[in-house]
Amino acid sequence: MPKSLRQRLPEPVKRLARKARRGYKRTVASPPPAGIPQPPRPVVPDTPVRLLAGPANFAGQAWAWSRAAEREIDGLGAIVFDLDRGGLSFDSDYKVPVPVYRSGQWGAEQELWIGDSFTHVLIDAMRPVLGPRYGEDCGAEIAVIERRGVAVSLAAHGSDIRLPSKHVELYPTSPFADPPAEQADYVQRLEKQADRLGAIIRGHDGPTFVSTPDLLDFAPAARLLPVVVDVDRWTSTLPVLERERPVVLHAPSNGFLKGSPLIDPLLEELDARGVIEYRRIQGVPHSEMPGFVADSDIVVDQVVLGLYSVAAVEGLAAGRVVIAHVPDRIRARVPGGDLPVVDATADTLVAVIEQILADRGTYQAIAAEGSAFARRIHDGRYSARVLADGLGLAAPPHDPSLPALPSAPGVRP
Repeated sequence: MPKSLRQRLPEPVKRLARKARRGYKRTVASPPPAGIPQPPRPVVPDTPVRLLAGPANFAGQAWAWSRAAEREIDGLGAIVFDLDRGGLSFDSDYKVPVPVYRSGQWGAEQELWIGDSFTHVLIDAMRPVLGPRYGEDCGAEIAVIERRGVAVSLAAHGSDIRLPSKHVELYPTSPFADPPAEQADYVQRLEKQADRLGAIIRGHDGPTFVSTPDLLDFAPAARLLPVVVDVDRWTSTLPVLERERPVVLHAPSNGFLKGSPLIDPLLEELDARGVIEYRRIQGVPHSEMPGFVADSDIVVDQVVLGLYSVAAVEGLAAGRVVIAHVPDRIRARVPGGDLPVVDATADTLVAVIEQILADRGTYQAIAAEGSAFARRIHDGRYSARVLADGLGLAAPPHDPSLPALPSAPGVRP
């Protein structure tokens, strides 16, 4: 990296670069704990482009992006790895127990495997792909991997780079503005994490991606890499808004970040009045969620963050009416034109639901638009084109049903 460019990097990134140049202190190459088997590494595809993606795989997105890239990009094969934490799990090719991942022996073997096997690595959420061999994030290992001739790209999912203090400035509805006492420590941890990991993605001179359009506020030079869902799996033929008392579903992955403490009392009161049937679920295995979504009429995603999430896309794919707070300036970043997500904040949620029930025909049409939108933007075809463009690979064959890619990555914050 030229000296003039290094001088313009944020100080946290400069420190990591200095450590990488002089040889970051590695963990001792200790074996994994006894009794915990190390799973065999999978066979790497025999293709000109070989991509390793992981290790966060939040909401299964590393897997979904990689499988889409294999389908759409000629000559690309991918391996996805993530960690076996014993709880909620998504598909991957190589699931590594946490004690194995943290062992020095595994990290040393992983470094050799990556250097010998892959042309590209996509590190998501800035978690290290070599375990903690060079640190608890990927900042120092990037140079190590690149010195082995492997191109490194980074992808952010959300809380990894969403800086609470900046979110408060940009979003009047921000949940970080006045968090309850029990969430104060959590918000402080998010601030420190986003400050550290955000500096890494903003300082990286290779391709960078973000999964939702609001994250361009925090990584302005990144490309928007839309989340991918299996649209066919979520598609439903069940009618929407035909029940006198429609079912409203709220299934937050993180209630605080979704605004659930604001949503719950409002929808519970509508339920008590007999206006809706409110179904509040949490902790349900992801494999069971298509049934819950299909048996609803309205899906409330969030009312505070300014985005639409994987859960919102799943609701769109199912042909449900999806509600989320997405400001106009964020909607303008969504590829392909109008976003068929109904906007609401905590202050407007009740009125929005009452309007939906008063004009069911209009919102049935919006639900149908949502299904088409999910297939056009979130079935993997568009995201594969973003990856190909970002990684400098040959573009997939032209598909006139998809919007054109932006002329340049990033957006003015």
